[in-house]
Amino acid sequence: MNFRADIQQALYELAYHVVRGNLKHDQAANVLSDVIEFREDMPSILADVFCILDIETGCLEEKSKRDHFTQLVLACLYFVSDTVLKERLDPETLESLGLIKQSQQFNQKSVKIKTKLFYKQQKFNLLREENEGYAKLIAELGQDLSGNITSDLILENIKSLIGCFNLDPNRVLDIILEVYECRPEYDDFFVPLIESYMYMCEPQTLCHILGFKFKFYQEPNGETPCSLYRVAAVLLQHNLIDLEDLYVHLLPVDNAILEEHKREIVEAKQIVRKLTMVVLSSEKTEEKEKEKEKEEEKTEKPPDNQKLGLLEALLKIGDWQHAQSIMDQMPPFYATSHKSIAIALCRLVHVTIEPLYRRVGVPKGAKGSPISSLPNKRAPKQAESFEDLRKEVFNMLCYLGPHLSHDPILFAKVVRLGKAFMKEFQSDGSKQEEKEKMEILFSCLLSITDQVLLPSLSLMDCNACMSEELWGMFKTFPYQYRYRLYGQWKNETYNSHPLLVKVKAQTIDRAKYIMKRLTKENVKPSGRQIGKLSHSNPTILFDYILSQIQKYDNLITPVVDSLKYLTSLNYDVLAYCIIEALANPEKERMKHDDTTISSWLQSLASFCGAVFRKYPIELAGLLQYVANQLKAGKSFDLLILKEVVQKMAGIEITEEMTMEQLEAMTGGEQLKAEGGYFGQIRNTKKSSQRLKDALLDHDLALPLCLLMAQQRNGVIFQEGGEKHLKLVGKLYDQCHDTLVQFGGFLASNLSTEDYIKRVPSIDVLCNEFHTPHDAAFFLSRPMYAHHISSKYDELKKAEKGNKQQHKVHKYITSCEIVMAPVHDAVISLHLPKVWDDISPQFYATFWSLTMYDLAVPHNSYEREVNKLKVQMKAIDDNQEMPPNKKKKEKERCTALQDKLLEEEKKQLEHVQRVLQRLKLEKDSWLLAKSTKNETITKFLQLCIFPRCIFSAIDAVYCAHFVELVHQQKTPNFSTLLCYDRVFSDIIYTVASCTENEASRYGRFLCCMLETVTRWHSDRVIYEKECGNYPGFLTILRATGFDGGNKADQLDYENFRHVVHKWHYKLTKASVHCLETGEYTHIRNILIVLTKILPWYPKVLNLGQALERRVHKICQEEKEKRPDLYALAMGYSGQLKSRKPYMVPENEFHHKDPPARNAVAATVQNGPGGAGLPASLAINTAKLEESTAEETDKLKEKSQGAMKIISKAVNTTPKVTTSNGNSASNSKVIKEKEDKEKGGKEKDKEKKEKTPAATPEAKALGKDGKDKPKEERAIKDDKARDTKEKTPKSDKEKEKIKKEEKTPKDEKSKTVVINIESKSAAEKEREKEPSRERDVAKDMKSKENIKGGEKMPVVGSLKSPVPRSETSESEREQKRRKVDTHSSPSHSSTVKDNLSELKDSSAKHYINHTTPTLSKSKEREVDKKDLDKSRERSREREKKDEKDRKDRKRDHSNSDREVQQDSTKRRKEENGTTGSSKHSKSESPSDSPRSNEKEKEKNKSKSSGKEKGDSIKAEKMEKSSSGSKKESRHDKEKTEKKEKRDSTGGKEEKKHHKSSDKHR
Repeated sequence: MNFRADIQQALYELAYHVVRGNLKHDQAANVLSDVIEFREDMPSILADVFCILDIETGCLEEKSKRDHFTQLVLACLYFVSDTVLKERLDPETLESLGLIKQSQQFNQKSVKIKTKLFYKQQKFNLLREENEGYAKLIAELGQDLSGNITSDLILENIKSLIGCFNLDPNRVLDIILEVYECRPEYDDFFVPLIESYMYMCEPQTLCHILGFKFKFYQEPNGETPCSLYRVAAVLLQHNLIDLEDLYVHLLPVDNAILEEHKREIVEAKQIVRKLTMVVLSSEKTEEKEKEKEKEEEKTEKPPDNQKLGLLEALLKIGDWQHAQSIMDQMPPFYATSHKSIAIALCRLVHVTIEPLYRRVGVPKGAKGSPISSLPNKRAPKQAESFEDLRKEVFNMLCYLGPHLSHDPILFAKVVRLGKAFMKEFQSDGSKQEEKEKMEILFSCLLSITDQVLLPSLSLMDCNACMSEELWGMFKTFPYQYRYRLYGQWKNETYNSHPLLVKVKAQTIDRAKYIMKRLTKENVKPSGRQIGKLSHSNPTILFDYILSQIQKYDNLITPVVDSLKYLTSLNYDVLAYCIIEALANPEKERMKHDDTTISSWLQSLASFCGAVFRKYPIELAGLLQYVANQLKAGKSFDLLILKEVVQKMAGIEITEEMTMEQLEAMTGGEQLKAEGGYFGQIRNTKKSSQRLKDALLDHDLALPLCLLMAQQRNGVIFQEGGEKHLKLVGKLYDQCHDTLVQFGGFLASNLSTEDYIKRVPSIDVLCNEFHTPHDAAFFLSRPMYAHHISSKYDELKKAEKGNKQQHKVHKYITSCEIVMAPVHDAVISLHLPKVWDDISPQFYATFWSLTMYDLAVPHNSYEREVNKLKVQMKAIDDNQEMPPNKKKKEKERCTALQDKLLEEEKKQLEHVQRVLQRLKLEKDSWLLAKSTKNETITKFLQLCIFPRCIFSAIDAVYCAHFVELVHQQKTPNFSTLLCYDRVFSDIIYTVASCTENEASRYGRFLCCMLETVTRWHSDRVIYEKECGNYPGFLTILRATGFDGGNKADQLDYENFRHVVHKWHYKLTKASVHCLETGEYTHIRNILIVLTKILPWYPKVLNLGQALERRVHKICQEEKEKRPDLYALAMGYSGQLKSRKPYMVPENEFHHKDPPARNAVAATVQNGPGGAGLPASLAINTAKLEESTAEETDKLKEKSQGAMKIISKAVNTTPKVTTSNGNSASNSKVIKEKEDKEKGGKEKDKEKKEKTPAATPEAKALGKDGKDKPKEERAIKDDKARDTKEKTPKSDKEKEKIKKEEKTPKDEKSKTVVINIESKSAAEKEREKEPSRERDVAKDMKSKENIKGGEKMPVVGSLKSPVPRSETSESEREQKRRKVDTHSSPSHSSTVKDNLSELKDSSAKHYINHTTPTLSKSKEREVDKKDLDKSRERSREREKKDEKDRKDRKRDHSNSDREVQQDSTKRRKEENGTTGSSKHSKSESPSDSPRSNEKEKEKNKSKSSGKEKGDSIKAEKMEKSSSGSKKESRHDKEKTEKKEKRDSTGGKEEKKHHKSSDKHR
């Protein structure tokens, strides 16, 4: 382009030089002639230059320039043709050049030519046409065309007619089209004819003529004939006209179509709005009138939509390409929303898929009606393979969209093809390339399902068959794809099309109508309506139903029952809708108070369980959803799993089980089903099989278990976060309960192979999967049981030996084979130190057994069998029941009865085998390499406590196991210690439980108390079950030698004291928890108390103390925390009803233990020497920390007890332990002496010296490490106890402080006083021993709790408060009630026998309490009291002495023998001789030592019950004689005193009262 411009410029400049005369024209001509050869278009360029110069020179006035120009042009004429110049130059110039003659004539001629070219019409003169020609033309075209007549022949005739009769060729073409319209069957003739004819016409002519025809029918009421559409369609298909050319002639225009589509959408939305609005009756009538008016307006019919008519014609003849391009011009699905077009397109699809459908789609046995193919060769190719479907058919279906609903048969065909494809797709025999093709096809099929099949189903009128047909294909898809499709269908499809928008609104409206009327009574008719509605629009319907269920949970049952008319597809959609409702992010899972799970979630979960059980719905999606929620650390949705397992498998998890149910749960499967659950759960076989299959097919069984086990801690540490403690507890319980329930389901439903294949070994579970140990064993337990039973069966088959012994031997062998690897595996679960005390075998045995292995619930079996017998009798008596039904029912009952009896027999054999196995194992169970106490600690810590709160049955199991270990006489197992540790301090355990755990812990305590109460109730039972058992030894040697010495055993009466002590401890802990004000403490202790109500409280005053505290809770919590109030009220009521069964304390245990025991006590002090300081040190430490009232009371006791015991030790034989290490005893004696001097140094000395003494002492040393923790715990306990008491006055606090600070040398003074006041002491002697023993026992029992290895004194485990038999007046009793109200330690002293307690305490303890009194006045009073008491006691003492000597003569000889025997036995055991003080201890009671020594002698001598009784009687006489006279006077005095010193504290009152009484 630039080059041309440059040349033009150059040529112009050259020519311009010539015009100006600078250059001669011939020279320029020569140059131009040379240049002209460069390019072909050079002459044209030169002509352009001349044209410009012509104009320029024509305007100039200088003639010379014009001449020069003319000369130049003439010189160039030979190489620029004159034609080009004629085009470009003016006529005047041409005339001057001589190229034309006259310019004027030239102009006229050009005007004429132009007019002729552009303005003259090319029409024949109409008058020249002859009508005959048209007649002949019609005859020619209308003749019979079946012969040999061809289009070419006719075309020649037409040409002749046009020529002959001067016919208009356009008109001839129009007539040809008209005739073709009337004879559509002759396509083969007319199409070639028109095609040939068009060669003579201009291409646009045909299109214009057709357009003119369409225009003719575009009048308001015009109707375009189908024949015209068809002709146009055929011409389009044969490409004789272009669609673009014809399209512009058709009406309506595209914009109008778009407007109409938008209007339809708006109308649909308005209908929806009307349906959702609440319309009042008056408004309804107005609206109806408006609607009528609108309908009248619409009656004026708009002209035809010619575009759609043409589209239909194209589809009918099979011209898919042109049809597609017309549809593309319109909004989506606008064209197919017209039924005729949808049906035409369906017909085309039918034809296209015919061969493939006949090959793979026709069901077996179906004839079907084959469809013939289109005669048109240009129609789409028919599909022979699935690949062909992708080319055309899928595309056609996409244009159809929801309007496939017009042709259900085609719908079914497409679905069947899909089914056949899925069958091929899922078979694995294809190559990689084919697989890729198949993948593409599969994704296309999913798209078709989403865009066509499901929307079409929505528009079908409740066609259940289509729904089932579709399910046939859907069930081959994985649930992930199905749910994706349902999600699209529910949330997107309904908004894509006006029709669907209307359908959605109508469905919701209908659903509302049905749900409003749904009740239990009309389930059937309502169910039918729901079924009808659900066939087409399940997603919308279920969404509404679920929203109603979430609001009103009473709808659940009727809705579940009414869903029986659903199709399989609908059930699957329901599962999806449930999951979607559960996952709704907008819904809060907690109630507003943040302490409970929302009711909508609970309702949905309940509905889930019911609906999945009743109907065959696939569970995989739901289970996976729960697993995913757990993975995300959310445990709320476990509620669903819990409900589903409960309903489908019939496995209930509830804390409200009765003891009968629990007992039934320890039997076989049949007994569990009959007696273990609340609901009689029947027919769970199919549903539990379905649940099992879903879990196994999708590998969800183990993952769910592990996730739940891990999530238990997750609830607390991750999920818990900001949540309310109550809710965290609920979630924890829910998580735990579901785990137990789910594990139970797997254990009972999975086959051995399945179970073993899925559950890894215990060490892998704990170490790799971080499963808590209790859960890991819970999951592994069924595996061990399965394993052992299968091994046992193998061994039985191998040898046919039928003897019982052989069977047991085989069973034990199979146990060893299975459990050996487990024993090795558990070692890695704990530190090596653990296995010093308990063996891995014992640990594994404890965790692998269940209640089923330990005992047969005979009562339960009997109960269920009796129930069945009653049932059978009722069936016989029932006159109305038809005979065949009677027979069936009776057969069922008989079969059940036989099953139960068979099961019982089987269990009995199994239990016997297990017990044999345990008998063999037991000796290697407890190694006790440290101490027995340490062993019990480990046993409780690693076995009992984790398992007793795992489930209700495990709680029962733990209690039974402890009893079993005791009954098996297991070495190194101290039953006493174990029970003592369980009952002694339950505060921490209770406080750290969740609600359900507290309930289970309560069950455990209940079972433990049941055993203890049984032993307590009868001496015969006690002697039989505990008498000679190593668990009841009171001397615990480090060597592990439990000598059969009867004196070492705890006797019956002392055991009763111990049980009282345990009851007291439980009361103390309960009261503490109730008074903390902490929600968890109060709730849990009330739950525990409710559970142990059958066996506790048994003692009246303990019950009263509890009752008062609970009553207080009722009052305080009524407004604040209604749930606590309800619990407290419930317990309070039950407690009142138990009152008649409670007994006074003196009936629960006797104050004076039998005298025989005293011997044991003294004798034991020998070897027990090493252990003694421990108990005392602990006691003093404990006492110093104890609460106000206890410091007053118990401190005195401990001091007295220390002196007594220290002296007793001096007097009793000094014997070394089994090592012969005599040094230890001397150390011990020194320690005891030091104790009397030093205050708190005692504890330190104890810890420093004792451990070094003997092996036993070393054992104690080890305990010493444990002790600080326990002591700390007890300190905390005590600290809480102080709060628990009623507030003390300041004076009393000071007093307590003084008491604690009092220098301990005061104690040594009191010893001196004691020696001086011999008469008082002697008087006291009868009353005191029991008290001293009480104190000593209490101390030792405490030592026992704290972890001391030894229990040196038999009576050590006795109730902390001494008892006596004398009564008190009513007024005194009332006052005591007030006193005891604040603390359980006091409440354990019963009304009727407190006076003696005070009496004796005054006599003995006044000596060392004097320094603690705060007022000098009181000290003086006390001194006077003391003097008077001494005088009186001296007088009485002489009389007493005589009586006693008389009695003693009778017994002394036998007593001495007993004493000597026992000491000899000790010597033999310990290999040493006693010290010189031995003789003193045996001397009669005339020794001038203090009353303590006297008591000790008394103990050592009295060996028979008679002695104890006589002392008792004597004591009774004396106490009564001594106190009756002045009792009234004393009481009045004491009352005045109390009023005066009410601020001074309760202890002072006691001292005054007791001293007055004594006077």
